[in-house]
Amino acid sequence: MRRLYPPFVTPFAQTTALSAAAPDDGSPVPGAVPADTSDREWSLDELADAYAYPAADDPVRTGRTGWLRANMVSSMDGAAHHEGRSQPLSSAADMRIFGVLRGLADAVVVGAETVRQEGYRPARAREAFAARRAAAGQGPAPAIAVVTAGLGLDFSLPLFTASLVPTLVLTGAGAPADRVNEARAAGVEVLFAGEGLGVDPARVAAVLAERGHTRLLTEGGPSLLGQFAAAGVLDEMCLSLAPVVAVGGAPRIMNGPAVAVPERFVLASVLEEAGFLFTRYRRS
Repeated sequence: MRRLYPPFVTPFAQTTALSAAAPDDGSPVPGAVPADTSDREWSLDELADAYAYPAADDPVRTGRTGWLRANMVSSMDGAAHHEGRSQPLSSAADMRIFGVLRGLADAVVVGAETVRQEGYRPARAREAFAARRAAAGQGPAPAIAVVTAGLGLDFSLPLFTASLVPTLVLTGAGAPADRVNEARAAGVEVLFAGEGLGVDPARVAAVLAERGHTRLLTEGGPSLLGQFAAAGVLDEMCLSLAPVVAVGGAPRIMNGPAVAVPERFVLASVLEEAGFLFTRYRRS
């Protein structure tokens, strides 16, 4: 793996890359050093530093309840999956970054359909992140927060019965009462983040923050991610671009309501390995 961007890094590049922009002539900011462009395997600690969440007092967090980051993989032709699953588009490096992003998060927010298609299981504790999580006041593993309108989920699955950290269900106050009662009878904590049948994406961060979850990671699927983006609450996009062509009828990584004006994001970093590009964008 090698870093392609930014060409210069500072000791706090992971949290201030946008606010500490280089001069227009391309020279580095004071104290910056050339980026490591050698092609080698990065340690999990190095990846964790590169993908660290902005500190609570970082200017990019101003006015935000938490920080909502998305992680998705896409083929060269824009497919979000192949035959219903993202694994055929992934790689060993992509899965390392996937694990690191989970290792840094308080909660992983995911749509019910993705839970069903991808066979979601509870997040596991990893020794490699234990000290880092303890220092940040986090539990041993991130909570999985499933977004659903109808609660059409099997609450006997390990995701709900064998999780190290209790799995949460996010829905609207108008969700079917019998399904809500069934979930609670199974020991599942149901949180309301909307007044109607489903979740109001603009309320998710605040509801999870009440549970102490402010470092948020969403893994989609495309419909949920599209709702977050259309609501203007997506703070960061970690997009893995796979050097493959999938064709077919797979959706894009976001599938949601149109926005009046396309929202611009700023490139924060690009890593590369074996033709895969691991990009990170932040809302400008």
